[in-house]
Amino acid sequence: MIAQDGPAVLLSAASARALDQEASASWGLEPFALVEAAGRRCAQVLTAALPCLFPAGVSGTPNRDAPRIVGFAGSGSNAADAMVLLRSLLLSGYADAERSLLVINKVPAVGEHNPRSEAFRSLVKMEVPVLVWENAPWDSAVLSDCLKTADLIIDGIAGTGLEGPLRGQAAEMARAINKLKKTGHTAQNLSLFIVSIDVPSGISDSWKPGMPIVEADAVLAIEPLKLCLFRPAARPYGGIILPVGEIFPSRLIAQFCTAELIAWDYARALIPRVNKTAYKYERGVAEIRAGSPDTPGAARIAARGAQAAGAGLVRLVVDQAIHPILAVNAGGVMVAAIAANGGDTAVAGGGDSRFNPDAILLGPGWGKSPDREIMLRRALEKEAAGIPLILDADAILLAKDQVFHGNALLTPHPGELAAYAGVSKDEILADPAPLLLRLAAEKNAHFLFKSHVMYAASPAGRLSIIDGMAPVLGMGGTGDLLAGFCTGIAARCFAIAEQWRAAGWEFSLYSCALAAAALLIESAKSPALASRFLDPLELADRAANLAGEAWLT
Repeated sequence: MIAQDGPAVLLSAASARALDQEASASWGLEPFALVEAAGRRCAQVLTAALPCLFPAGVSGTPNRDAPRIVGFAGSGSNAADAMVLLRSLLLSGYADAERSLLVINKVPAVGEHNPRSEAFRSLVKMEVPVLVWENAPWDSAVLSDCLKTADLIIDGIAGTGLEGPLRGQAAEMARAINKLKKTGHTAQNLSLFIVSIDVPSGISDSWKPGMPIVEADAVLAIEPLKLCLFRPAARPYGGIILPVGEIFPSRLIAQFCTAELIAWDYARALIPRVNKTAYKYERGVAEIRAGSPDTPGAARIAARGAQAAGAGLVRLVVDQAIHPILAVNAGGVMVAAIAANGGDTAVAGGGDSRFNPDAILLGPGWGKSPDREIMLRRALEKEAAGIPLILDADAILLAKDQVFHGNALLTPHPGELAAYAGVSKDEILADPAPLLLRLAAEKNAHFLFKSHVMYAASPAGRLSIIDGMAPVLGMGGTGDLLAGFCTGIAARCFAIAEQWRAAGWEFSLYSCALAAAALLIESAKSPALASRFLDPLELADRAANLAGEAWLT
């Protein structure tokens, strides 16, 4: 995603329709003008993103080096956007009519006057060849020959106004594109590139896994972006998200905000910088209770995550059996052993007051031994007193029946959330937002849902998305690292909350969660890390560099 000065607005399909109506009724932005603006901006964004595919020619003359483009147009506004995009490429010399093809499901009727019909007529005047789908079904020789020579397919079959699955000709067109995607090659011997307008056709608020959907390489996502594009089950079909702005006024967009899309540039600014004179206790004490004889690595990774995110002191409290293992080469992490009563050798909140935690993490690699409930109960007392409490892995299910005091953050992955809420993983991946918002309100807790797209929900009803799609994060241990990030950032922010309150800044566990998730995603974008398999501790080193650049220097 592109850098952000603020969160990008995400809309549901219903909110998007209301936005279009308000734009026309109150802002004087007529559909013809909006389609024209959207199509032209899509052309600008696309040619900038794919310069290797678009050698520019001279406007008005044949461009024999232009890509062979096939545009698919359905019946709605997405079809109009796609056709205006193709026309803009032709007018600017990036495309050539003789090397282009428009596949349309139905020719506009005589006398029909709307953005789609007018865009179609302009392409006909420019002598772009047209195939009507009902006259050239997807397995016909003529269409097959045209598609096999294509370099670029523009998908304008359907948009978010779709109700239910793609049907009839629209579903056939989508299947034809996907079939070619698996076998097609461009004239330059490159893989065929498929770009969808706004969303891959088939995705809408009513989409469910198994419904037909175009498998796009990129989406020209017209701002405001659509929330359904970022559903975990749908997101892999979108490829690269290319935001297309400058269509709607930002003040109009803000009126219909359903959720926010968060990037690192914005999230890092939510967290105060470290005072140059601050020493370890002023930078926050993070207490982590994690690990078991079967999974000691989870404790080490979580502790390293808290360090990398900026905690001044990290105390790792572990089982007696793994204490010697983790105490060796612990670096700056203090490692304490759990006592028989479920406490530790220097119980937080008792004895040495220096070790009173500013944030507590329970759960990574924890297991289900009987003393876990004792430690959870003690941590809940601190959460009730205002101390940030992060629950991960086994601790999440252990606290299944707990209602919190607004100071807890739960970080489940799909399997953990399914067990916690009593629903299926498939249901969650299809659309996690309603469930997360409901749980956040009922449990009075913050949730950070871990998947290739992360969702954050607050008790107050705020919903944020952190787009991921980083292959390096699909390995064991990255969830433990994220829990450590959350704890380290929360500890540091909570430790300085009082002194920053006079400057107008208030501690927000939700902001800490956003910063932690964005830090993990940004860390995974490093080319050096993305091109190979690695240990999560290497990812922690990359995160430490980013966190230091953001909050230390």
